Amino acid sequence: MKHFYQFQQRLVLFISLGLLLSLLASSFMKCNALEDSTDISDARDFVSNYKNQTGLSRKLLLSPDIGDGSKRIGEECSKDDIVVFQGSTVPLPNGVPAFTVEILNACASDCSVAEIHVSCGWFSSVRLVNPRVFRRLSYDDCLVNDGQPLAPGQTLSFQYANSFSYPLSVSSVSCF
Repeated sequence: MKHFYQFQQRLVLFISLGLLLSLLASSFMKCNALEDSTDISDARDFVSNYKNQTGLSRKLLLSPDIGDGSKRIGEECSKDDIVVFQGSTVPLPNGVPAFTVEILNACASDCSVAEIHVSCGWFSSVRLVNPRVFRRLSYDDCLVNDGQPLAPGQTLSFQYANSFSYPLSVSSVSCF
């Protein structure tokens, strides 16, 4: 009887280890597939799994060996430094399509971007969107992050639900 319990414990251990390894392998394969892909929709699918979070991304700088090291890539910021990703996500229980939006400050130098305004048409959502994260001020003018700065590499995300997705594009920013 003692051997039977030892066998059961080892079996549970091996099954748990196998599940863990298969989970790690699938995560590794998904990351590799994303790195190998040049299709932006793959990146959108990858980032659309996150809900209302902020995070940091890598920023690439020139090597300090080039020149005196004081110059960074792109000293001035512009609205092109803000990247908006949008992708569909799981619909609401009543069947209304839902979408995830990721807004990234992709500025390669040390620039914070504030007062980010987005062209958004008559943006509205069945699902509540935190107005400090994203809100419509007037027709075709939405404000991001309550006008507060997004640091370099910082990402802001939210989800909304409507019968169709709204085309979102950055219309103006202020640089700091």
